[in-house]
Amino acid sequence: MAGESAGASAGASAGASERDAAVVVAESAWVLVLFWVGCGVVVGWLAPLLADWLVTLPWAPLDGPAELLSSVPEPGRTIGALGVGVLLGLVVGFLAVHESLTVSVSRGRVVLTVRDTAQEFGCDEVDLVVRDGKQLVLLGPDGMEIARDDCHLTWQRLSDAFVGHGYRWADEDPYREEFRRWVPGMPGLPEGADALLRARAAAREKDTSAEDARELRRELLRLGVVVRDEKKRQYWRMSRRP
Repeated sequence: MAGESAGASAGASAGASERDAAVVVAESAWVLVLFWVGCGVVVGWLAPLLADWLVTLPWAPLDGPAELLSSVPEPGRTIGALGVGVLLGLVVGFLAVHESLTVSVSRGRVVLTVRDTAQEFGCDEVDLVVRDGKQLVLLGPDGMEIARDDCHLTWQRLSDAFVGHGYRWADEDPYREEFRRWVPGMPGLPEGADALLRARAAAREKDTSAEDARELRRELLRLGVVVRDEKKRQYWRMSRRP
């Protein structure tokens, strides 16, 4: 009996440990890279055909590069175009892996990793996990948005991972109706928030200023202002801090 009891206890402990183990949801690096390499091969194969077609037109964009490519004899032209396509695919694929979101979920914490930068949140900090369009959002107990990231992971896998570890999940932001479209100089914002939103709008116009936009979002969160983007527009709401 003692042996059976000890075995049952060990089995229960192992089961609990398995449930508490972190689940990592991430895109397959090989799948991403191979996908973009495949796209590069297609582009490389089509490039000579497109060049041959462009040089027959009386006027066409990129007529200089098209004529140069058409002048290269076969099979060197096709082999070279395919090689360039593969290289471009590799570059884009590795960039896609670098930009993709990885989510680690355990009962004690949630870790979001993008661009080699990890954000870690204790389970007591995360009140609700939300799917907001193509973004994953973590909300705190006061309704404050503590994380928002573009997400191309399988939503069902994410939902299962969070719910399986005791987190609440929602397929729509419960505060969505509280967001108001931002226009410069609008009332209701705390002091300094309008200037930050102006700066963030300018940063979002430049593809190279994505990190500036994220930093400005964090500054707005310190003021209690939650921001969400829709196309080129910014929407905001106040958190429900006591």
